[in-house]
Amino acid sequence: MTPPADAAARWDPLHPREASALLSHLPSPWWVAGGWAIDLFLGHQGRPHKDLDIGILRGSTRQTLAAMPDWEFFEASGGILSGPLAGDPRPNVNSLWGRPRHTRAWRLELMLDDSDGEQWIFRRDRSVRRALSLAIRRDGEGIPYLAPEIQLLYKASGTRAEDEADFTRAAPRLSEESRRWLGDALARAHPQHPWRSVILPAAAAAPAR
Repeated sequence: MTPPADAAARWDPLHPREASALLSHLPSPWWVAGGWAIDLFLGHQGRPHKDLDIGILRGSTRQTLAAMPDWEFFEASGGILSGPLAGDPRPNVNSLWGRPRHTRAWRLELMLDDSDGEQWIFRRDRSVRRALSLAIRRDGEGIPYLAPEIQLLYKASGTRAEDEADFTRAAPRLSEESRRWLGDALARAHPQHPWRSVILPAAAAAPAR
């Protein structure tokens, strides 16, 4: 696979409502991820978004792409785009950029999440898990989104101002159970992270499930 000639083409991301209409026919689970997931949890858009992340289970990638025949997807890894993807993504690829065929602007990014049966698995530390029934929520319009405690766990590995802002907005709204889960997950994956003291985590030895 080779990089597309227009790899630097601009983003014109779908709105979550547009994505919901587009993806409602998919035969496998999907959900809004990234900063938009925090906004759907809070019930309003808190900041601009330069893209739209859509989470799917890695095992359903081929099925998902087959259900979107008018779209093309490119593997995004190490700052390089390659494609279009014709089969399963490589094991080290966790992101696919997508757009309608014969267009240039990127419209959404598929984030590939690991799972084991009915358990979501954090790929950066596979001991951190969450039941899929708790990992995927829906907003008032029925749009599925990644639970905020999981999205914040993903954001904890970065140092971007937008991630700190999302944490500041979302952390006070987490339920006690979600705060406990995030605290346990951070204790495993990022034991020195300053967010742990903010969310009053449970004991670090407790399993994050």
